[in-house]
This record gives sequence, structure tokens and C-alpha cells, in this order.
Amino acid sequence: MAEPFKLKRIPSLKTPEAFREHVASLGLDLPCDDAILPRAESPLAKPLERITLGGKTPGNRIAIHPMEGWDGTTSGGVTDEMTRRWKRFGGSGAKLILGGEAMAVRPDGRANPNQLILNEENQAGIAGLREALIAAHAQRYGSTDDLAIGFQLTHSGRFCRPNEKTRYEPRVAYRHPLLDAKSKVTSNEQILTDDEVGELIGSYVRAARLAAGAGADFIDLKHCHGYLLHEFLSARTRPGRYGGTFENRTRIVREIIDGIRADGNNIDVIVRVSAFDFVPFWPDPARSQSGKLGPGIPEDFSHCLPYHYGFGLNPNNPLELDLTEPQQFVKLCAGLGVKLVSLSAGSPYYNPHIQRPAAYPPSDGYQPAYDPLIDVERQIQVVRQIREAAPANLAIAGCAYSYLQDYLPHVTQRLVREGWVDVVGLGRMVLSYPDMLSDAMANGAPTPRRICRTFSDCTTGPRNGMISGCFPLDDYYKNRPEADQLKQIKKSL
Repeated sequence: MAEPFKLKRIPSLKTPEAFREHVASLGLDLPCDDAILPRAESPLAKPLERITLGGKTPGNRIAIHPMEGWDGTTSGGVTDEMTRRWKRFGGSGAKLILGGEAMAVRPDGRANPNQLILNEENQAGIAGLREALIAAHAQRYGSTDDLAIGFQLTHSGRFCRPNEKTRYEPRVAYRHPLLDAKSKVTSNEQILTDDEVGELIGSYVRAARLAAGAGADFIDLKHCHGYLLHEFLSARTRPGRYGGTFENRTRIVREIIDGIRADGNNIDVIVRVSAFDFVPFWPDPARSQSGKLGPGIPEDFSHCLPYHYGFGLNPNNPLELDLTEPQQFVKLCAGLGVKLVSLSAGSPYYNPHIQRPAAYPPSDGYQPAYDPLIDVERQIQVVRQIREAAPANLAIAGCAYSYLQDYLPHVTQRLVREGWVDVVGLGRMVLSYPDMLSDAMANGAPTPRRICRTFSDCTTGPRNGMISGCFPLDDYYKNRPEADQLKQIKKSL
């Protein structure tokens, strides 16, 4: 049996030089500056002059990705926990809120029974989230004229659990030979018909109208992480108008945007897309003993070749990337008037190491099989390639930066300065340290005790029916009863 690799922890790398030496030892191209520049000199603090959103030029290159908390009401409404999170977004210093929270366009599209639903009943409460965010930003930073806030619209597809946290109620674009069992797809009746797709498009159009009425500067169409719109991008085996050819597989996004415009709604649109997918992974059974998770390995896909069930992959070897269609999709978005494409990868449900590299796995995940910086660099290089090929009138946002930890500011300011990416998007790092980049520019270094160390509690909580939050570092969550429950779950692993 092969011995597991020994992970070198980021906090043990005491200088940027030590970080670069470790990166070089892994054979990676991951640039890192020697010092964090002050705001007046930092590329991160420069306005995003390439685009406007809601008539605003975003005042810096820092963005907050949508952060679901599994903590809304059962009718899809707002709670105190959610309002607190949005206020922290406002205090982060970011001038782009790329979706705020994933909002289901209709009740059956929720990933959990406590997800926001953007409907008439909840519109006023969701508008209040935006107002709370703006007030928090104004209190700390003054002007909000350069603060652009969007709402992310979604349908969770094969990962729908609208009524019970443990019961999947999937609706899918097509049957998937590796994912159907995991997501409880057992019948072709769970595939959306073309007529049902048309009804769904109408739901997106209505939600976009409500977003505009609630004051959103833009909407974000969620084409990532295995959710429904992302799944249509790989619907090669689906017959009819929405499957097979690239033109058909992208028809749904064209018809959503056309429908929004036909509705007389001029709200700006961005898209968040997984630029590439991977096959599902699972813990290596040969190295999982006494309840301990083994390192992640790909599920056997030999019976599925050529692999027609992913996006941005080589169909003859779905562990290799092929960015031909992702680059084509980005150009399509620009042609549709989309202002920004926010890039991600993979899925938290079946290959989390690809999507959000971490030192510690969630409870339903697996141990890292190699240094997570490899997956960080993979996403950074994909973003670089797509930025180089994208039209000049389109902005590109990247992600997967949280695992950089202490060196997140050093790396991201270099990426923006070199033009590898236009916008640095932060996700789970925001739960423990929302103002990390603003703090680092002001003080020359981030505060180590606030930095996310990728413990994955924010994922393990929801995977076990709890709310999401940073239980190790945020006192608000650390003192909740769920914190003790999580400790027991992690001990059992």
C-alpha cells in the first residue's frame, strides 16, 4: 500500500521566498510577490474600468462569491444569520458582490429546504439584505457609488432537496452513468422535458424582474458545480432542442437572456460557470480503514468512454482538460451582452478537491491525494488561458484562492497586475475574514488568526443538516451548539 504524501502546511512557510520555493518544488507556475502593496499602489484597488454593472464602475478588483448558509426560512425567506453574513460582505471592502446568495428561481429548485427563493413573497426581505450590505459598506468605507451588487439565480437540478435535508428530489438534463445513483435519479421521468425547460426559462425571467425590482445591479446565472444550467452544457446525450450540439446545449442561456430582454428588463447579466469538470471522485477503499477517509481517486469510468458527461474535458480521457468549448462559451456570453464571467471548476458534491482545494476534507469527502496547491494552480492557469482568449469588453473573475491562505494577497495582486485575471473572487475565506484583502493592503499583512485554514467545517455542517459558517474562527458560530456536533462528527472520521 502506498504511503500518503506528507502535506506541507502553508503557515509553516514563513516568507514569500519559502512559499515560492515550495511552489517550485511542485513544478507549478504560481507567481507570488515579495510584499503586499498599500492601497494606493495595489492592482487590487484599481477600478474595474473594463465594464459597468448597473451603471456603476466597480471601485476595485475584489469580489465576494455567493455564500449559501443553509439558514433561510423554510419558505425561502431571510433570517438574522443571513443578514449578518450580508453585512459582513458589505464590510469586506469588496466592490463586487457576485450574487450574494444562490437564490432559487422556484421552490422545487432549492438545494436545501432553507435556501432563499426569489419570489414575490420574499422580494422585500431580499431587498433588505442588499440595503443592509450597502449600509455596512457605507459605514466603513464611505461611498457606495462604486459598489455593484448582484443576485445569483439558480435551479439545483440533480441536487435538489427542497423539502427535506436528506431527501433528493432531482430534476435533470440527462441520465448520468456515474452520478445518477448518488443523486437518486432512477427514472427518465426525472429528466426535464423541452416544455418543462421552457417553463423553467419563464421562472428565470420572472426572478430577474424581481431582482431588478429589489434593486440588484445585475443577476448572475449559475452555470457551475453540477447544478442544472451547468449540466445542460454537457447534455450531449440529450435529444431535442437542448441537447447534442454546442448550439443546443447553450440554447437555455440564450433563451433566458432573450426572455429577460423581451420582458423589458435591462438588468445587467453575468454568468458563473465551471470552466471544466472532472469525473466523480471517492475515497480510495484500499486506503480507507477503521472509518478513516482515504485519499480521493476517480471512480471507474472505463465503461463510459468516450466520456460525454462533462464540460471542458477530453472525452477520451476525462482527467484531461480541453478548453475549446469553455472558451467558445465565454465568447458566446460576450455576444449575448454578458458583462462578466466568473470562473470556477468541478463540483462540491462529487469532486470537491477540484472545486475548492483544502487541507482537510468535508465529512462526505476524501483526504487530499497530493498538495492542494496543484489544484489551485490548475484553476489559476485555466483562468489565465480563458482571459487571454476572451473579448476585451468582458471581465473575467477567478476563484480557488482561499487555500493560498497567508499568501493570498501576494499572489492575487500579482495575478491582477500581470493581467491573468480581472477580478479576484473570494468564497469561504470570507466566512472567517471578510476584509482580508482590505486589511492586508492597510497593514502590510493579514492577521494570521483570522485566516481560513480550509478545515471544511462550513461544508461539513450543511452535509449533516446544520447551518453553514466558520465554526473554528468566527465566535458567532464557535459558541453555537452545532460547533460541538461538528467536533463529534469529525472525531468519528
